[in-house]
Amino acid sequence: MRRKVIHACAVFFKREIVLCAAVLLALLSCFLVPPSAAYFSYIDWGTLFLLFSLMAVMKGFQQTGTFIFLGNSLLKRTDTTRKLLLVLIFLPFVCSTVVTNDVSLITFVPFGLTVLKLAGREQLAVPTVVLQTLAANLGSMLTPMGNPQNLYLHAKSGIGFGGLCLLMLPYVAVSGILLLADALVRKSFPVAPPSVPVRMGSKKGLICCILGFILCLFGIFDLIPPGIIAGVILLFFLFADRSVLRHVDYSLLGTFFAFFVFTGNLGALPGFRAILSALLADHVELTAVVTSQVISNVPAALLLSGFTSQWESLIVGCNLGGLGTLIASMASLISYKFFAEKYPDQRRRYLGVFTLYNLAYLALLLGMCLLIQV
Repeated sequence: MRRKVIHACAVFFKREIVLCAAVLLALLSCFLVPPSAAYFSYIDWGTLFLLFSLMAVMKGFQQTGTFIFLGNSLLKRTDTTRKLLLVLIFLPFVCSTVVTNDVSLITFVPFGLTVLKLAGREQLAVPTVVLQTLAANLGSMLTPMGNPQNLYLHAKSGIGFGGLCLLMLPYVAVSGILLLADALVRKSFPVAPPSVPVRMGSKKGLICCILGFILCLFGIFDLIPPGIIAGVILLFFLFADRSVLRHVDYSLLGTFFAFFVFTGNLGALPGFRAILSALLADHVELTAVVTSQVISNVPAALLLSGFTSQWESLIVGCNLGGLGTLIASMASLISYKFFAEKYPDQRRRYLGVFTLYNLAYLALLLGMCLLIQV
C-alpha cells in the first residue's frame, strides 16, 4: 500500500512539477509572512474566473471536432509537402490567437502527426512539430486570450484589448514571416491530399460554445464581471456536458493560485522587493526572458508583475520568454510529450532541433525589441 502511494505521488509530481513547485514555494513563503486576511488580497480572482471560463469553452470546442474539421477542409487543397507544411504550421499560429497556445497544440500536433503518416512523410515529423510549437507560442502573443500570462497581465496592467494587440502585432507579424520563409525554403514534393477522419459534434453544442466564447470576450472587455461568467459557464456544463469540466486544466489554476500567494508574500518583504525592483528598473524584457527560461513564462509573469509598473515591457518580455528552453513555455511540453510517445527513438533529435530553432527566433525577436526601443 505504501509503495502504491509513493508511486502515485511520484507520478503526480512528475506530471505536475510546476504546480508542485508553486505550492512548495507558497508554503515556504508562509514561514516568512504568517497567514492572515491579507492573503485574500493577493489573489486575482478575475483572472482565475476568466481563465477557467476560457479553458472550459475551448475544451467544449475541441469535443465538437471544430478545429480538426477546419484542418481537414484546408488539407483538401494540399498537393505538395510545402503546402502541407504551411497548413500544419499556420493552423496553430492563427488559432492560438483565439483558443490559447496549449489548446492549439493539444489539437493540432496529434492531427499533424496523423496527417504526415497518412501522406507517407513521417520524416518531416521533427521539423513540423517544432514549427507547430513555435507557431502556437508566437501566434498566442497577439491577444489577451492567446495565453494565460497575457490574460493575467492584460487584467493587471489595465492595458486595453486593442493596446495589447498593437503592442505585440509587430512581433507576431515578423514571426509569421519567419515561419512562412522557413516553410517555403524547404524542398517540395508531390503528395496526395490526406484526410483525417473526424466526427463533428452537434450544432447545438457548437452554438453553445460560440456563445460561451462571446461571454468570455465580454469579461475580457470588462462588460460583465468574470465571476458571473464563470458561474454561468460552470452551470451550463454541469447540466449539458460534465465531461468538459473533467478535462479543464485545474493544475494551471492551482499554479496561478499558489504563485499569487508566493509573490504576494515576497512583495510584503521590503528587502526582496527593493532588490527585484532595482533589477527590473532598466532590464524588464531581459529579466523576464531569463526568468522564463528557468520557471516558464506564466510563473515569470506572476512573479515579476508585483515588482514593476513597466507593463508593456513585461508583456513583451514574458511573451518572448516563451521561446528558448523546453520549459520556457509549458505549452511546449505538450508537443514534446506527443512526439516522444510517437517517436521515442527521435527524442534527442527533437530536443536539438527545438532548442536551435527557439534560440534563433528568440535572438531575432529580442534584437527587434532592442531596435524598437531605440
